[in-house]
Amino acid sequence: MNGAEVLDIGRDAIWLTIQLSAPVLIVGLVVGVGIGLMQALTQIQEATLVYAPKIVAIFLSLLLFLPLMGALMSSFMNQIAARIAAM
Repeated sequence: MNGAEVLDIGRDAIWLTIQLSAPVLIVGLVVGVGIGLMQALTQIQEATLVYAPKIVAIFLSLLLFLPLMGALMSSFMNQIAARIAAM
């Protein structure tokens, strides 16, 4: 295995990490901005108000995106196993 293959695997691993984390982070961002906007409009400045809706939204997004995440990780592992077998 040469340096280019190692860099290729590293790049693929970083891209997989971005793909796995992006849906959950985007849901958390949207819910946080929405709650912050509602707090600004209603002038309710409770700092702990954001946590419960954000936790529920992230939990639901994890349930929704878990099959996608599993498929992405499975295909990445298959690619790694194929590279190991080809050596």
